Amino acid sequence: MSQQQNKTTSHDDEFDEAATAASAGWGAGDTRPAKNFWPSFKRLLSLLAPWRWQIALATLCGAGWVALYVLGPKLLGEATNIIFEGAISSHLPAGVSKEQLAASLEAEGQHEFAQMLQAMHIVPGEGVDFTRLGTVLLWVVFIYLIANTLDYLSGYILNRVVVRAMYRLRDRVEEKIHSLPLSYFDKVKRGELLSRVTNDVDNITNSLQQSLIYALTSLLTVLGVLVMMFSISWQLALVALVVLPITGVIFAVIGPRSQRNFRTQWQKTGRLNSRVEESFSGHALVKVYGRGDQVRAAFNEENDAVYEASYKAQFLSGSMMPLMQFAGNLSYVGIAVLGGLQVASGQLRLGDVQAFIQYSQQFTQPLAQLGGMAATVQSATASAERVFETLDAEDEPADAVDAPELVPGPGEIEFRDVQFSYVPEKELIRDLSFAVHPGQTVAIVGHTGAGKTTLVNLLMRFYDVDGGEILLDGQNTGELRRREVRARTGMVLQDPWLFQGTIRENIRYGRQSATDEEVLAAAKATFVDRFVHSLPDGYDTVLDEDASNVSAGEKQLITIARAFVANPAVLILDEATSSVDTRTELLLQQAMAALQEGRTSFVIAHRLSTIRDADLILVMAQGRIVEQGTHAELLELDGAYRELYESQFERAMVDEGELDAGSSVDGSHTPGIPGVENDSQ
Repeated sequence: MSQQQNKTTSHDDEFDEAATAASAGWGAGDTRPAKNFWPSFKRLLSLLAPWRWQIALATLCGAGWVALYVLGPKLLGEATNIIFEGAISSHLPAGVSKEQLAASLEAEGQHEFAQMLQAMHIVPGEGVDFTRLGTVLLWVVFIYLIANTLDYLSGYILNRVVVRAMYRLRDRVEEKIHSLPLSYFDKVKRGELLSRVTNDVDNITNSLQQSLIYALTSLLTVLGVLVMMFSISWQLALVALVVLPITGVIFAVIGPRSQRNFRTQWQKTGRLNSRVEESFSGHALVKVYGRGDQVRAAFNEENDAVYEASYKAQFLSGSMMPLMQFAGNLSYVGIAVLGGLQVASGQLRLGDVQAFIQYSQQFTQPLAQLGGMAATVQSATASAERVFETLDAEDEPADAVDAPELVPGPGEIEFRDVQFSYVPEKELIRDLSFAVHPGQTVAIVGHTGAGKTTLVNLLMRFYDVDGGEILLDGQNTGELRRREVRARTGMVLQDPWLFQGTIRENIRYGRQSATDEEVLAAAKATFVDRFVHSLPDGYDTVLDEDASNVSAGEKQLITIARAFVANPAVLILDEATSSVDTRTELLLQQAMAALQEGRTSFVIAHRLSTIRDADLILVMAQGRIVEQGTHAELLELDGAYRELYESQFERAMVDEGELDAGSSVDGSHTPGIPGVENDSQ
């Protein structure tokens, strides 16, 4: 199921700045120089290692195909000799030997014709031997039939190997994502990560399928053709080999530049994906604020960057094959001229030159193919480097092998001298200590960046503390297994997380083993049952990708039911009622009251009016608890909490028209709320 929202728990401003600094040069906008090609390419090929025997079998089939394939021109050359020499013999007088005719020509001064006649295998006056010609042509058909069958088997085996290897790579990437710490996702943009696990892996797959098969057969063809060319004429073979140093220069000059541009291309593609994902996710806001032109301009800028990088990469890589074909054509001209001279001088037969010309084409063609494959290999290696960066990212620290079992308890929480920072240079939480008794509701308030969400992240062990300890029912969470700590905790976020699937599946997501009866009980306790029956398929109604077929309040009720069915000992509520109307808010508060009953609850509060009944209110500032107590006790302290409360109270009255902006509650321009004591009671 795909995520309906892709928004994680928001971090504080301090972390946003720190993460930006820590991620400089990392992610979608990475402009670091490309890594070495060969180490990355070798690692890419190592993905195929588990299927080495299948590759060996494919190589044998490819070798068999090449061996038969290179015999074809030799046989066709022999067929040409049979026709040409038979035609010549038909014009010669019968009953005279070839040697006698050659001697006669020598006596007449026709030395070149005599030498050419000596090289031919003819019987004067006999004509074309059609029986022998038919036998040769049948062998050609048979050889090509077997060769193509072996070629098909080689390609089939290698295709299966590539598909299986990429299946395993995707599986490794998926497994890796689930083992990465939350800090990794704070550094790498979502679009960039999606580009790596989709576009880059697809590019590797397509490139290997296009290049691996042909690279193997091309290399074998080059070797086989070389053997055949030298068997015909070592002089012509040397002419054909002139193309090799030219090919080496082309690879050395163009290859590295093409590799760098391919890497840039995929980096820019990841950044463009991030831009598209952002604009699609925030499409409604773009419309509301009329920012369509700016979004399009930003998209065009990113798209132009992709175009520029792609153009350079494709231009450089695309120039390889034409350059190599040009070099091959130069070699072809030399072979044709020298071959003609050798036929005229009697050093070679006409069919041998014809076969050699075919071999020269077979020799330059795979070299040109290798040049074209170099482009796809470079592109695949650039993508592989990006995928390997994700695979090589540091995992979330493993739980201790001898980690103790989490003893079931009522949900008592204690922070002891906790210290934490996202980056060492900027300490966020210092010497934080407090205790929460089972069943209590603790509200956490403070300005943005005070450390509220960070505190929850530490409680869930999304991050580990730098100092001190967090106790859950008397056990240090840092020594326990993360899965067990998180299993004891339920969470309801401000922005509801729903997944594509049925309402029943979304509720059961909190605990997969929950029965239908338990799902129904959770739905009734949290008032989901009230609106489900008005939907066409009830609990089996499928939520679409954006869950647009239910309202915002109904989404939140479903997330509360999901937490309810999980039956956690500790609850975390991140102002789950802030984005709904007043009537729905009352319903959500009743649902959350049912959820909180008998459970230790942490409420990240933005509207102080919703937490007046909390057992304990923690006021945070700059990573410290500056005040703690009940609502009434904190108002009496006349400190940070009272300041927050008064600012919200006055703003609410201004919004309702009961108080002029800039005036205080008592009508003066000085702080103060008459009757605060009565209100707090």
